[in-house]
Amino acid sequence: MNYKELVNEVTRLLDDFQEDKQCIDSFAEDTAKDLKNLSSADQKFIIDALYGCNMHIKLLDVVVSIFYNHHGKKLFRVDRNLFIVVCYLAMFCLDDLGLEHFSRIIKSLDISKMHKFLSFFFNISNLTTHIQREWSHIYDAAVVDNNWITPLLRWCNEIEVLLDQLAKKMSRGNLPKKSPRKNTKPREFDLTQPKARPLPAPEVIPQKDKLKPVPATTHRTPNEPEILDEMKQSNRQKALQILNEANSQQFRCANPQKSEKTQNTISQILQSRDAELQFDKLYTSGSPATQKMNSLPVRLNTTAILREGALYNRQLEEELQRLERLSQGASEPSAFLQWQKEMKDKDLQEELAELERRRLEGRISHEEAVLARERVLERNHHKAQQTKEETTELMRKYAEKRLKEEKEMRELVQQVADGHKNSKTAKAKLQEIKQRIVKEVSEQSRELLSQALEEAQAELSRKMELICQIRAFESVPLVRQKFVDDTETAGHDLLCEMSLAELRERLAVLSESEQCELEDKRQRIFQEKQLKEQLLLEQLDNIALQRSQAEQAALRSQEEKRMRSELREAVSRDERVLALQKTLEQKQQERQKRKTEKNSMKKNEQVLPLRVKTTLNKKQVLEEQHWQELEHNFEQQIYRTFQQSSKKIGAGQNHRRVF
Repeated sequence: MNYKELVNEVTRLLDDFQEDKQCIDSFAEDTAKDLKNLSSADQKFIIDALYGCNMHIKLLDVVVSIFYNHHGKKLFRVDRNLFIVVCYLAMFCLDDLGLEHFSRIIKSLDISKMHKFLSFFFNISNLTTHIQREWSHIYDAAVVDNNWITPLLRWCNEIEVLLDQLAKKMSRGNLPKKSPRKNTKPREFDLTQPKARPLPAPEVIPQKDKLKPVPATTHRTPNEPEILDEMKQSNRQKALQILNEANSQQFRCANPQKSEKTQNTISQILQSRDAELQFDKLYTSGSPATQKMNSLPVRLNTTAILREGALYNRQLEEELQRLERLSQGASEPSAFLQWQKEMKDKDLQEELAELERRRLEGRISHEEAVLARERVLERNHHKAQQTKEETTELMRKYAEKRLKEEKEMRELVQQVADGHKNSKTAKAKLQEIKQRIVKEVSEQSRELLSQALEEAQAELSRKMELICQIRAFESVPLVRQKFVDDTETAGHDLLCEMSLAELRERLAVLSESEQCELEDKRQRIFQEKQLKEQLLLEQLDNIALQRSQAEQAALRSQEEKRMRSELREAVSRDERVLALQKTLEQKQQERQKRKTEKNSMKKNEQVLPLRVKTTLNKKQVLEEQHWQELEHNFEQQIYRTFQQSSKKIGAGQNHRRVF
């Protein structure tokens, strides 16, 4: 490769290299693989120049940036890497290359660009001022002066000679070249040029008949798809309605409905009975919905059985978890549920307000859109009127132009007709020549027709012979019976080839295996069905057990309520209990009286010693504790009999809560 190609290759590699995404070592290795077809010297020059430019990029960028600041208006930014390579060769490789090789490299490149760059770079004032000051920001001033400024100043005189050579070469290249004299070329006389061909007579443009308009049904979609879609929608709605009715009324036979009159009568009777009853409002509570027993027998299907069994299991699990949480000290979630309900109501109000605001905004935007659409329609109408006026003006101008062209065409036709009068003799000669040509063509066509007739006769005779042969073949009787051996193969030499007997045997074996598989599948389905029935029976037993336990728990709770009421009545009729209650009331009144007296004494006393206060406080605390113990003992004595009699009932109640 010559010097120009080497420098251009280094410049191209610098353009392709991305410092933030690539490593110089890996990039150089890839470049060396691509340059295997070059000589070792060329490869070494390219790799060394690439490494050097990347290593000293800060120094080289300073020089090139200052150069572009001085001469940037007349240069392209694409040549930046080219100047970086030349600057690297001048700074670091000039001693190794020598002035002769360096001059050859410079002369192989663009002379004007190299002259500008070298005259700037090897200028003593530029080196000692701008460049040295910027380099001193990167390295120490002593290092810059010793390593680069001094060697470059030493080469300035010799580079001046190279610059003079470049200037002379530029001046020689700009001189205008002398154009060679043109020889005189002879031209023929323009005497035999024929006249221009006359324009043909204009043909009369036939007036076309008015076309029939395209019927409206051609581009209109048929109504059948819409009708089919409507029918599909109506059928789907009917099917959904029937499905909802079937789901909601699937157990109607087990729950017969009474007439409206009967229901009103029953409700009136129940209300009258409830009005006569009087319960203790502090202890009454409605029976839970889960304990309501349905006296009517209901036949349960598989889904209902499994669902009810899962319900009982879930209730048992929830009750156990609740008891475990309560045993661990958890609290009731009623306050949290109340707060959650309030927050949900608040969020619902905010959401409704937001929906109302959005609805009003939507109405406003709709009105604005209507107004904007009206304005657009008015503007379009105005534009259409302008377009119509412009169209009428253009049509008028076009009509005037057509009239003018027709007038010119008539004049031209008249001129052509005058010229045709002089060509009658030429037409007569042309007619004779055409007649002679027609005679010759008719003779040739007659010969061709006779030849074609002979060929057609020969083809017809050949076809008749073929027909006779085919009929002879058809008249020969065919052998209808075929002798086939089932144990022999067809003889096609295929790997999967088999005889009919083998095929029948294989089909028989395959059918037997299929029968065995079907029998196994039937047996497996029967076993699964038995397991399912067993599971359903177990679930039914569990459901019956749960229902019986619920009934027993309800009976026990009723018995417990009855016994409690009897115990309350017995305790209230007991004379000792009445006496104890009376004494308890007297003690409570006495304690209240003493408490009021102490409060009045505290108000009357203004200042008491600290010791007296502490003793009084201790005495008051002791008295309060004494009276509380007395009240507790009286309560235990009153309800002792009740607790002993209700132990068994309490155990049954705990068992009911678990289940």
